[in-house]
Amino acid sequence: MPPRSTREVVDDLMAGGRLLICEEEVSPDLELAEIQRRVYLNQGPAVLFTRLKGCRFPAVSNLFGSLDQARYLFRRTLDRVRTLIEMKTDPGNAFRRPWQSFRALPTALRMIPRSVRSGPVMAHRCLLNELPQIRSWPEDGGPFITLPQVLTLQPGAPSLLTANLGMYRVQLAGNHYEVNQEVGLHYQIRRGIGVHHRMAIERGEPLPVAVTVGGAPAMTLAAVMPLPEGLGELTFAGALGGRAVRVVQGPHAAAFYADADFAIVGSIDPKQTKPEGPFGDHLGYYSLQHPFPVMRVEQVYHREGAIWPFTVVGRPPQEDTSFGQLIHELTGTVIPRVLPGVDAVHAVDAAGVHPLLLAIGSERFSPYRPLEEPQELLTQAHAILGQGQLALAKYLWIANRYDDPKLDIDDVEAFFRHMLERVDWRRDLHFQTHTTIDTLDYSGSGLDRGSKVVIAGVGSPRRVLPSVVPADLRLADGYSNPSIAMPGVLVVQGPPICNGLSDAQSPGSLHHFVSSFDTRSSINSFPLVLLVDDSEFTARSTHNWVWVAFTRSNPARDLDGIGASTIDKHWGCTGSLVLDARRKPQHAPPLVEDPAVTRRIDALAARGGALSRYL
Repeated sequence: MPPRSTREVVDDLMAGGRLLICEEEVSPDLELAEIQRRVYLNQGPAVLFTRLKGCRFPAVSNLFGSLDQARYLFRRTLDRVRTLIEMKTDPGNAFRRPWQSFRALPTALRMIPRSVRSGPVMAHRCLLNELPQIRSWPEDGGPFITLPQVLTLQPGAPSLLTANLGMYRVQLAGNHYEVNQEVGLHYQIRRGIGVHHRMAIERGEPLPVAVTVGGAPAMTLAAVMPLPEGLGELTFAGALGGRAVRVVQGPHAAAFYADADFAIVGSIDPKQTKPEGPFGDHLGYYSLQHPFPVMRVEQVYHREGAIWPFTVVGRPPQEDTSFGQLIHELTGTVIPRVLPGVDAVHAVDAAGVHPLLLAIGSERFSPYRPLEEPQELLTQAHAILGQGQLALAKYLWIANRYDDPKLDIDDVEAFFRHMLERVDWRRDLHFQTHTTIDTLDYSGSGLDRGSKVVIAGVGSPRRVLPSVVPADLRLADGYSNPSIAMPGVLVVQGPPICNGLSDAQSPGSLHHFVSSFDTRSSINSFPLVLLVDDSEFTARSTHNWVWVAFTRSNPARDLDGIGASTIDKHWGCTGSLVLDARRKPQHAPPLVEDPAVTRRIDALAARGGALSRYL
C-alpha cells in the first residue's frame, strides 16, 4: 500500500536500496544542510539522521533526490494521475481514450478528501522549540520549515474541496517572534493563501491555519503542484497518494492533515505582521527581512515515531529541481490544451525557475506566405504570462516550432543557439514595465516590482554565431577579460556597480559601455553581450551564465544596445544587445557556506562509512 507516514516512506526506500542511515550526531544548525547539499550534488540516496544535536526527533532528507527516486515514491499511481490531469484539463480526452480513462476511475474515487475527528498526528504534543531547529545558511534569520504543507479553508465557506494547500516558508524562531507562541508565515505574490487571507481581513476575523510536516509524500508534491482550474490540492494528493486525504476538523478552528508526522495549528491575525527572514532561497541569494504575517500557535502535535522531512533551498540544482522535473512530466502534455498553439514551456531551473522561461509556439495562421516577423507567437507569449506562477517570469524567449520541428526545449544551449541565430533586435523585444516579479527576486525596483521582456524570434537563421573573441576587439578603460559563454554570447568583465554608477552617463555604467562602440565594431558579430563582475566564472558553463544573466538583471533597466533607437514607442537596436548582469546595490547577497561547517563535514567524510562517498 502507498505510505501514510514518513516512517513508512523511509521503510519503503530502505527496502528499495534508496536510503542511508547516518548515526553520527549532527547539528541541525548548518551541518544538516551542508550534508544534504553534498549528497544531492553527488546523486546520493535519501539520508535518515537518527541523532540530531539538541533534538529528540530523527530527520530525513533527499526523499526526492532524483527524478528516478520521485517516480519510485509514486510508482503505484503516477500513470493514472497523469491521465486524470489530462481528463480534467480536456474532458473530451475521456472519449478519445476510453480504456485509459476507465482505468483511472478507481483513482478518481480516491481523490475526494475526508473529514475526520482525530488522526495519528494527534498522538502526542510538544513545544515549537522541541522541533528540529534547522538552519541552512549562515545569515538565515532563524530555523525554518523547508517542506511545510500549509492548509487554509475559505473563510465563510470552509469546504475541503476548495481548501488551499501550499508550501510557504515558516520561520520557527528568531527575530521578534514570541518563543513557542508564534511563527512567521512568508508567502509570495500569486499564492492561493493570499485570497483566503484577504477574505479574512474583509470579514474582520483571524484566518485559521495549519502547518503540517511529513505524512504521505503526495502531500508534499501537492503543495507545490500547479493544478488545472477546479482540481484542488487535497484531491490531487488523494489521487497521487492512492487514498483519500484525511483532514481533522473539530478540536480547533484550523483543519489539519490527520496523517502528518507533525502539525502546528493556529491562526493568522489579519492585521499583524512582524519582520521575517532573511533566508537563503532558490535564486541562490538571500531573501531579505520584510514584514510578513504572524501565525499564533494554539497547539503542536506529532505522531508516534515521527520523522522530520527536510530539504535545502539554494542556488539550483537542489532537491526541488526534482519537483520541477516531476511536475513537468505530469503537466507537460497539458500545455498545448490550455494554451492553444503553445507546444512546450520550460521554466529554467538553472536561472532560479521564475526569472527565465523558454517556450516553443507555432505561427499557424499564414502558411501561404513567408513569415517576416513574429505574429501569433506574441499572442501565445502573453497567454503564457497570464498563467499562474508563469506570470512571475522576467524573461520569456519563444521560438517558432515550424522553424525547427526537432528543437528540444530542455536543451538550454541549443535553444539559445536557435534563438540567437534568428532574433532581430530592431523588432523582437517586447517589454512590460512597472509590473510584478517574484517576491524573492531583488533585481527589480522594489519588493515584487520589476519588468518583463518577451523575445520572439522566427524565420531562417540570419547570422552565424561567433565562437572566438575578435582579434580587433577594443574595450574602453575599466572593461576586461572578454570570454565566450557559448557561440553568440560574449561575456565582458566590467567595473563593480556602486551607487555612483546609477547615473546612466557615468563611467562604468551600462550606457557608457554601449556608447563606447558604434555599429561597425566587431563586437556586433555577437547578438548578445553580458556585462558581468567575473567573466571567467560566468563563461565557465551554460549553467553559470544563465544564472548570472537572468537573476542579476531587470529587463527594462539592464538591457541596452548598440545602435539603439525608439520608433513608434518600440525600442530596439541594430547592433549587439547588451545585458548588464553585474550585482547592483539593491541586490541581495549570494549564498556562501560557513567555512567552519565545511571543515566539520569534511572531517565527517574522512571518518569513512557508507555516507562518506557522497560527502
